Amino acid sequence: MPTSQSRYRVVLIALLILLGLLASIWLAGRYAEQRAWQERSAEARGQLQLYAQSIHTLVERFRSVPEVLALDSDIKSLLRAPDDRLLRGQLNLRLERLNAAAGSTVLYLLDRHGDTLAASNWNDWSSFVGNNYAFRPYFQDALRQSAGRYFAVGVTTGIPGYFLSHVVRDEQGAVLGVLVVKLELEELQRQWAGQAGVLLVADSYGVVILSNRPAWRFRALRALNEQDRAELVEVRKYAEQALLPLASEPRRSIAGDADWRRVEGPEGSRDYLWQQLPLTEEGWTLHLLVEPKTLVDSVRSYRLAAAGVWMTLAFLLLYLAQRRKNQRLQAGIRERLEREVTLRTAELREAQEGLVHAAKMAALGQMSAAMAHEINQPLTAMQMQLGSLRLLLDSGRQADVHEGLQRIDGLLQRMAGLTRHLKTFARKSPAGLKERLSLAEVLEQALQLLAPRLRSEQVELRTEIDAQARVLGDAIRLEQVLLNLLHNALDAMLGVEQRVLEVSIGREGEHCLLRVADSGGGIAADDLAHVFEPFFTTKPVGQGLGLGLAVSYGIVRELGGSLEAANGERGAVFSLRLPAAPEPDPSAS
Repeated sequence: MPTSQSRYRVVLIALLILLGLLASIWLAGRYAEQRAWQERSAEARGQLQLYAQSIHTLVERFRSVPEVLALDSDIKSLLRAPDDRLLRGQLNLRLERLNAAAGSTVLYLLDRHGDTLAASNWNDWSSFVGNNYAFRPYFQDALRQSAGRYFAVGVTTGIPGYFLSHVVRDEQGAVLGVLVVKLELEELQRQWAGQAGVLLVADSYGVVILSNRPAWRFRALRALNEQDRAELVEVRKYAEQALLPLASEPRRSIAGDADWRRVEGPEGSRDYLWQQLPLTEEGWTLHLLVEPKTLVDSVRSYRLAAAGVWMTLAFLLLYLAQRRKNQRLQAGIRERLEREVTLRTAELREAQEGLVHAAKMAALGQMSAAMAHEINQPLTAMQMQLGSLRLLLDSGRQADVHEGLQRIDGLLQRMAGLTRHLKTFARKSPAGLKERLSLAEVLEQALQLLAPRLRSEQVELRTEIDAQARVLGDAIRLEQVLLNLLHNALDAMLGVEQRVLEVSIGREGEHCLLRVADSGGGIAADDLAHVFEPFFTTKPVGQGLGLGLAVSYGIVRELGGSLEAANGERGAVFSLRLPAAPEPDPSAS
């Protein structure tokens, strides 16, 4: 009976150890899998934000081009007299020059019926001149709401592009035509080609319009109904593309904007971490598909570590239990031997046998301790090795790669602090917003963004600030003006040995005056009268559109101030005057 109980106890202990081992492996695997997905989701979200910023920067660079050109008198003259061949030829050449300077693909002018009167590609085989684009939504949107933006495959060239349009009106507000700029995003796709993961840019129909993998382009992420297909055919948005479906099956939700999906893609059926980021202004959505290649290794590492810890703990508990049992057994044997020696001195032989048995049991206890120690020692070493292996296999590479990831983590912490203000600065600020502002605080925000450039170019900054100077205006727009002035000053000093940037803020009667002076040699006398004109620039082709000072001039005039340019002792001096803000009424509260 005792033998059966012992066997039952041994089997029960073995089952408990096995169940604990399986439970620890399962829990460690679930934890490792969840943590790995969350880490990769955060990495993918950051990568998508960089992609979104590159698209936003490209679009914002050209967004104001058609709006500014729509004010041109020659363009309005041609729309009033479309049969003037001399004027049309001159405008074709001018649009060609402006398009080359801006770096866009095509600049072209449509009359109010959608016919192309002039275009920068007038002399190419794919010239837009003479073609009618009234069916395009960017033309219709410009007529309805003054501006439009639209992605489509070119009807004439067959090359996809992003179209930005703006209506042209006469002095009475009547519609004369529409000015359009086309941007081909193929170069942007080529820059993405070497990036990790599968990047998909889908429009409002769920059709992939851009991708770093050509085979994934023009795939439909959702089923298109008959109405959608009819609309797409009517505007010829995708030309003759078949729009094959990209089937996917959700397997697990990771976060609000990410999940784990099985995707039937051009490269076969695979599992991806699918991360999304909307681009509200364009009506697009960015999707990043990342293969969890290192997920299995990470889960295996956690499971092995958990198994090692559990087995170590289990053997430690068995060792302690056996030791306690041996101690109790030894105590009982000693008590029994003492009693037998005292009471049964005559039974010496039996007492001797009892002593032999006690010696055996003591040896057994010592062996149990040694065995447990011998097992515990390699298990502890294994645990340490597994901990190191976990750190290495988190990135799937060697120790130097892991150190690189730590450095990347530090850089991300620094960009997070720098873009907090960039986001605020990049938000869309409505015109007409006025609040009581400190010019010193606005200047401080602008200098904070320029601090890296000031340090890298070794520019000496001299300031003379009146902290009490306050104006009424929009902080973001004023900061935009200051950044334009400061950037131009730094650009002017690039080839100068001694770079000194002087900024002063003070009161001048009923106005607040801000001056920005540089040591860059100044502005040519013939150019001083033109610095605030749109598209006037002294920079090389491709390094500036000549819109920064023109936009700044308009912002300052809108706020009731003035912006002037002159030459100082060593370089250019820009003076910004704004009406001083009235002191607040203490009784208003």
